Amino acid sequence: MAEVDPLEEALRAHLRALTVEIGPRTVHDGSLGDAARYIRAAFEDAGLEVHEQTYGYRGGQVANLIAAPPGTGAESAYYVVGAHYDTVRGSPGADDNASAVAVMLELARRLPAGAPPLRLVAFTLEEAPAYMTGNQGSRAYIRSLKERGEQVLGAAVLEMVGYTARAQHYPTVLKWAGYPKEGNYIGIVGNRRSRRFTRALLAGFRDNPDLPVESLIVPFDGWVLPATRLSDHASFWDHGFPAVMITDTAFFRNPYYHTPDDTMETLDFRFMARLVRSLELALGRLER
Repeated sequence: MAEVDPLEEALRAHLRALTVEIGPRTVHDGSLGDAARYIRAAFEDAGLEVHEQTYGYRGGQVANLIAAPPGTGAESAYYVVGAHYDTVRGSPGADDNASAVAVMLELARRLPAGAPPLRLVAFTLEEAPAYMTGNQGSRAYIRSLKERGEQVLGAAVLEMVGYTARAQHYPTVLKWAGYPKEGNYIGIVGNRRSRRFTRALLAGFRDNPDLPVESLIVPFDGWVLPATRLSDHASFWDHGFPAVMITDTAFFRNPYYHTPDDTMETLDFRFMARLVRSLELALGRLER
């Protein structure tokens, strides 16, 4: 009988809670608040201090969940690991984006000793229609930190990190760039301003031979390849902060993107567990 990996089981438990017990996580049905409460409890169970950044949206209140190791909340320069926790309507959002939330929550339990100053942030309202109106949680977060005079040293945004496939697709401009034909790797996408940060993360990821990793640096903050802007890292790019998107490449690999079939049964939990380990190693590579 195969031995059960406790990390994989913990990731499954998060996916079950978010996608089955809570389901689609939108402002339209009240489930977004249920997800926020679950994430806050998980952060606190990991021993982190949690702050809720609330703001108004369409007559209601939504919240980013900001977690930090005890006693570090006063630091004015820090790194960010983030993931959005909302979904499109009608989708349980297992890969998009409960996979990333689960990885972040388990990383919270495994922060390496001596890690650099860090915030773990669960962003609200990444999905449409909020992103088209500037109401993304990541933009509200950045507005707030700039008002306080804080500095983001680098943001690693997790966006769909749980799906693997035999066939990997690419935008036309990348089809002949030499990237793998099989969708069994994790991608790190940065802009030119983020090259140093991207290289540091990539070095840490390569310390884990169990998870293949590929990287891409895009010019002009990704506007020449709009698919590279489709997550909260673009909010950081637009405000001049170094940031990357860490991703399984979303709809270039996952056919269930934004559908009711984006369920936890489609995910590769061993892949996600290896990503947690890679993130641990990468944090150790960052300058303090």
